[in-house]
Amino acid sequence: MRVIYHHRTRGRDVEGVHIRGIVGALRGLGHDVTIVSFPGADPEQASSAGDSAPRRRGRLATLVTRLPGIVFELAELAYNAVTLVRMGRVLKRARPDMVYERYSLFLFATVWLARRHGVPIVLEINDSALVERVRPLYMKGLARRIERWCMKHSTGLVFISSYFRDQAQAAYGDIAPCVISPNAADLAHFDPARFDREALRRERGLEGRVVCGFIGSFARWHGVDGFVRAIAPQLARAPELTLLLVGDGVTLPEVRDLVDRERLGLQVRLPGRVPHPDIASWVACMDYAVLPDSNEYGSPMKLFEFMAMGVAVVAPDYAPVAEVTDDGRTGWLFPRRDTPACIERLLALAPRDEECRRVGAAAREYIARERQWRNNAEQLLALAFGGKGG
Repeated sequence: MRVIYHHRTRGRDVEGVHIRGIVGALRGLGHDVTIVSFPGADPEQASSAGDSAPRRRGRLATLVTRLPGIVFELAELAYNAVTLVRMGRVLKRARPDMVYERYSLFLFATVWLARRHGVPIVLEINDSALVERVRPLYMKGLARRIERWCMKHSTGLVFISSYFRDQAQAAYGDIAPCVISPNAADLAHFDPARFDREALRRERGLEGRVVCGFIGSFARWHGVDGFVRAIAPQLARAPELTLLLVGDGVTLPEVRDLVDRERLGLQVRLPGRVPHPDIASWVACMDYAVLPDSNEYGSPMKLFEFMAMGVAVVAPDYAPVAEVTDDGRTGWLFPRRDTPACIERLLALAPRDEECRRVGAAAREYIARERQWRNNAEQLLALAFGGKGG
């Protein structure tokens, strides 16, 4: 079967991992997949260059991402004209059996074209005009009208969480058939058997330590800065514990300052950003992990990558996290935004190495059974060709 995967992202970071995961799974099932990207934003080229390589994006992509507020949204709206031309040519030339699109705000041209050509189109919903977003939404009314039309006229919808689906159904009523398909992990890449755990821990100065890890962005919504401030005075309760916090972002400098000021270098390690292909080797050093915060609608990619490595996670009980985490069996949940509860659970686990191993093993079994990218690909194919979910 011929599939066109269309997206309007930069093809980097988490969205690039997700796109490559779905495309790779579809190809693994024997389908011919062509990716149509924003100029300079091919996720497969980004992967081959490596995340550590200089980030060479097309000049147009660089310019557009720097546009302010409403000008950026007008550019998003104008991209429909580009899509009509590019995707129109692709549909005529390739004659695909299905179009799969990572939904973007204000983008309706692909749905219109697919309907005109009689091709099934499935939208993957990772973003919406109905939720609070990092970037403020100025033309919210127009965005919602376009979104309603797209969700009603697609062949099917893939939501990354039940929260997203419920919000859409409440706001827009009778939308297209849908499935809930959270993120997933590449079990071959995130495989603890690939690594010499003890050698890695010696090499990175973690030998003999109990390691609780985090990998992700040091952004306000992940709550790493507030988490470190809150746990710093209590780390003396678990002298054997080291927090391995991997990543960078706007709050990293203040976290570094706190660690230096409080002389926490043994118990809080901050190696900075690492390329995505190297993440598994850092997770291999961990005994368990923590997500200090998330949000109501997102499906955290790192949660699945931790679990695939046999590393269970202390995580907030937002619905998208709770629906993929069996508390006490494949991970540990704490009440969302309750940092003291998170810290208590984290510190209590430090001496419980047997529990961490047991729960971590169950987490990997869960990923192997239900949350590989192949599972997502099979769901969307069933949806496009007659399967209905909810």
